[in-house]
Amino acid sequence: MLPYADRSAMVSGLPEASRNPRGGDRRHNAPPHVTCMASLDAGLKIEAANADFFRHVARPSTEICGRSIYDVLHPSARNILPKHFTHLSNGQGSRFVERVVAMRGHDRVFSAEITGIAVKGEGDDLSGVVVLMSPEDEPTEAAERPARPTPVLTALDARILEGVATGASTIQLASRLYLSRQGVEYHVGLMLRRFKAPNRAALVSRAYSMGVLTVGSWPPRAVPEYVK
Repeated sequence: MLPYADRSAMVSGLPEASRNPRGGDRRHNAPPHVTCMASLDAGLKIEAANADFFRHVARPSTEICGRSIYDVLHPSARNILPKHFTHLSNGQGSRFVERVVAMRGHDRVFSAEITGIAVKGEGDDLSGVVVLMSPEDEPTEAAERPARPTPVLTALDARILEGVATGASTIQLASRLYLSRQGVEYHVGLMLRRFKAPNRAALVSRAYSMGVLTVGSWPPRAVPEYVK
């Protein structure tokens, strides 16, 4: 599966000790606008990811897709993340933020902040997880970034997409937007085809990577320039 288009975003707050000479806050050698994104299925296997994700883990999509998210993280992540993923699966939360150590290739590591966002399907069951990872450093050789597509959403599609990105189920969206369940599924289906996404998790990941959804704020919102 090919990686999705790249989206640069998410600037973290930084300590005063990291201020640069011009007065801005920045970690040493840290890129200010990089977010790695991947969509996982309910079993936490990587279905798709954006260019920055593959660039930072330094492994190709053919090697990563279909593997567990833990395969690109340091073994220490297994002591931290399972409880968070379990909470998402049990409906005890719609997102989490945690610091992890990830693997770059098979013999290097990098620190990152990871955000997991639940994506729910029919009947409130977890259908997948979108993972946003903000690395604290930059690989020495950055890949050329592809051009960003510009899909257009109706106001209703934007609200449904925002709801899906927060982990809302079909039933919850139908109640919130005064639609039938079939109406919600119809609009979700249209967006799946428009974004060429196989499922809701991939839809949200693709929307983030294209810049259609805001990154670094909660709840996510559709960027106005993409809404009719």
